[in-house]
Amino acid sequence: MSHSQPQPGQPVQSSGAAGFIVLLVIGIVFSLIGAGLLSSGIWSGVIAAKQNDQGYFITGPDTITSSTYALTSPRSTGFTDRDTSTVLPFDIATARLSVESTGDEDIFVGVGPSGEVARYLDDVAHTEVDVGNGRFRVSSNDVPGEREPGRPSAEDIWIESATGSGPQEIVWPVQTGNWSVVIMNADASRDVSVEIEAGIRSDLLAPIALGLILAGLGMLVIGIPLTVIGAMGLGRRLPGDGYPAPTVASVTPVPEVERRPYPAQLTGVLDPGLSRWLWLVKWLLAIPHFIILAGLWMAFVITTVIAFFAILFTGRYPRSLFNFNVGVLRWNWRVSFYSYSALATDRYPPFTLARTDYPADFSVDYPEKLSHGLVLVKWWLLAIPHYLVVAALVGGAGWWTGWWGWRWGWERWDGPNPAGGISLLTVLVLIAAVILLFTNRYRVALFDFIMGINRWLYRVTTYAALMRDEYPPFRLDTGPAEPEQVAAPASAPPPVIG
Repeated sequence: MSHSQPQPGQPVQSSGAAGFIVLLVIGIVFSLIGAGLLSSGIWSGVIAAKQNDQGYFITGPDTITSSTYALTSPRSTGFTDRDTSTVLPFDIATARLSVESTGDEDIFVGVGPSGEVARYLDDVAHTEVDVGNGRFRVSSNDVPGEREPGRPSAEDIWIESATGSGPQEIVWPVQTGNWSVVIMNADASRDVSVEIEAGIRSDLLAPIALGLILAGLGMLVIGIPLTVIGAMGLGRRLPGDGYPAPTVASVTPVPEVERRPYPAQLTGVLDPGLSRWLWLVKWLLAIPHFIILAGLWMAFVITTVIAFFAILFTGRYPRSLFNFNVGVLRWNWRVSFYSYSALATDRYPPFTLARTDYPADFSVDYPEKLSHGLVLVKWWLLAIPHYLVVAALVGGAGWWTGWWGWRWGWERWDGPNPAGGISLLTVLVLIAAVILLFTNRYRVALFDFIMGINRWLYRVTTYAALMRDEYPPFRLDTGPAEPEQVAAPASAPPPVIG
């Protein structure tokens, strides 16, 4: 029995494709969970390794000065009775606090149940100290009070305490319950000024890190093969040709010295009847695509790694994986064209990897042979000049070091230091959108330039994703379609001598 070929735009609706979609989805989910567990395990291991020779992960020292009677940890809710605390059957963590006066006063430091500490400091002016962003910081508002406290060492509420001149240190195991730390002058006088260093250690951190790493690897061992099998199955079902690229009114020939088009073709036809306001909500309308693309990009990374080894040893990019990865880039481009990389059409993108009659399209010529050696260097070393250009065109003015930008030192951590900016592409698209809003027109010249930036980006992506060996040209081919190949002029006959 012969199997019918899938129709363009309907690759995932053919017989048997549903099973590969299920495998792909399961593989992506397992891979995402595995990657998260693995990264968490590695991060936990790094934290465990950063514990100093005494076994503590240290923050500080930091100097804190207050005109009140005491420095305390923030007020919180929870158990307030001393009898509610219980010692856990195993050592979750041990905390250490080292305090030294910056003047001549003796210092007291203690840990006690929050309820009894609150009663001791009731109507006593004190300052709450919080640990924020990895450093000590004084709360902006002092807690007011009129009463003078008694000497803290005379109280019997402390589970751990130390008092005297010079550095004072307390160490206590983490317990259930609600606890407060108090730092005061030993004579209970005003104007507390100290240098604080805090540390914490846990014997469970290393086993937890190892468990997370093993669990993550186990999930990846399951997820990666399922992702690859699903991608290969869908890739084999993608039609070879499908719809032709969207028709455009004209193309721009390139100079003779650059007459050869790059084998990755990105096209887009500007919609003449764009809505003035729809671009304001396209971020919401495109959410289903963003969710799917997040998973597809995870699969793209996995299949590209598999392709790397296939090219290294065989010189060939597996055709099914090639079709799948091109389909991911095509899907991404259609959504980008609809949303905030172009805003050039109001037609909702189709949910398919295949070519369709959508006004935006992307395709890559399949290479029959690829270099064994170039695969080792082209995606990182040779592509660096293009990465710099793409960073200038599409990247921001700075790089985000993560949502919170944690920068870990050997014995301390620093707070968030995010740095970011708006890309040139974003600025141009925003300008086009504002013009559209007020004039009901999308400037063609601006659209052509935006297309050129996107075309450069996708060419570099094609090269870095190992799909072609041809080095991307350093040119901004503007306009809705790829430059038209022009024939080289016939060479002039040599002059006749004699």
